Amino acid sequence: MKRTLSFFFTALAGGLLAVAIGNYLKPTPTSTSLASPPLPTRYVSLPGSPTPIVAVDFTDAAERSVNAVVHVTTETTVNVRDPFAEFFWGYRPPAQQQRQGAGSGVIVSPDGYIVTNNHVIEGADRIKVHMNDNRVFDARVIGRDPSTDIALLKVDAQDLEVLEYGDSDGVRVGEWVLAVGNPMNLTSTVTAGIVSAKARNINLLQYDPTRDIFPIESFIQTDAAVNPGNSGGALVNASGQLVGINTAIASTTGQYAGYSFAVPVNIVKKVAGDLLEFGSVQRAYLGVSIRDMDEQLADAADLGRIRGVYVNGITEGGAAERSGVKTGDVIIRVGNIDVNNVPQLQEQVGRFRPGERVPVTIVRAGKEQVVDMTLLGKEGARTVSSNNNGNSRTLLGADLREASAEELKALNLDHGVKVIALNGGKLRSSGIKEGFVITRIDQEDVHKAADIERLLGTKRGGVLIEGYYPNGVRAYYGLGL
Repeated sequence: MKRTLSFFFTALAGGLLAVAIGNYLKPTPTSTSLASPPLPTRYVSLPGSPTPIVAVDFTDAAERSVNAVVHVTTETTVNVRDPFAEFFWGYRPPAQQQRQGAGSGVIVSPDGYIVTNNHVIEGADRIKVHMNDNRVFDARVIGRDPSTDIALLKVDAQDLEVLEYGDSDGVRVGEWVLAVGNPMNLTSTVTAGIVSAKARNINLLQYDPTRDIFPIESFIQTDAAVNPGNSGGALVNASGQLVGINTAIASTTGQYAGYSFAVPVNIVKKVAGDLLEFGSVQRAYLGVSIRDMDEQLADAADLGRIRGVYVNGITEGGAAERSGVKTGDVIIRVGNIDVNNVPQLQEQVGRFRPGERVPVTIVRAGKEQVVDMTLLGKEGARTVSSNNNGNSRTLLGADLREASAEELKALNLDHGVKVIALNGGKLRSSGIKEGFVITRIDQEDVHKAADIERLLGTKRGGVLIEGYYPNGVRAYYGLGL
């Protein structure tokens, strides 16, 4: 009996000791788990499973999104030649045909401003916006930015449902997201996936200095199913906030193959705000040539590990030179955001306007230092410029501005107005292409955009437009008014 009681108390003491040690070693909840807001969740019971599992619930996010995402349709007039008929019967004037296109858009203000992709509406003669409640509106282009593939539309409507802006800097790899749009004319379609990567550069956008196109690609990559028609639609987080504009897919067939890409919403906000306020994007520049880091460059810069972006060269008189940045420096941070590749750096700088000051952290000879940099415009300007002045106009579906001194010098001209963008209309229908510098209308010189507006406003019938392309080719176009 005594031996039995001895074994009992020994076992009890051992059990109590094990519980005490287990409680002592148990991890204490950290502040990280408290700082992150919980994802919307629900419990799901599976057949044969004794306990329910937790799943992310997207229903609220989907309901917030579908009414703020619209279907965008376009009509474009194209000239079509018939080489077979010309072979047998000689020259025939090209026939005009209507070409239809479709995409998506996101309502960002109750009074009818809509963000979409530039490639969705580029060159369109007519744009319609179809709401989720089946209302249809004609839309006009407020502005567009080929460098980021973002455009801003306006419809005459009030009290529209909008999608709240989120913060793309806070988006994390592995986070759940929704793609909301109109793929293959299937309106109000919602798909889900995770963020696969950030700051992706897929060489989608064309670099063309003659048209002021300097691409900024820092895409959010997801595996949410996106197909043709989703372009311009919303990438939404689990809380129902807009974190990107769906723009492209990586595919060998033209259909979804597992990879899709979205413009981060922090870039979208900057571009849309500039287009609304100024009519064009106010882009700031560091004044450097840059390249991604590798192990050899990291060793030479005494970084200890591969990080940051290498300064390969300095533009004379640029913002970097004025702030003391030198060739061989490594930029590791813009503001309070770390940058570890060229797309990340371009994304962060792309959020600022000329004249704004930003702290830039660099590493030189292994030591970090912060330089206070005042960013400049493309031609060294410290202030923003507006299209709403005498030197710029939107006329007959085209964005026009006075040609710069450098552009005129390259063409050996002393006056002219450059066609910056064609959003449809008669100038585009006449055959004029972007980049064309108009020098005369019906033998009268034009020096600024207001001259074109004045001359075309007083003429009827046919007019003759003369000018040059950036490659020096002279061209003439007939325009019917």
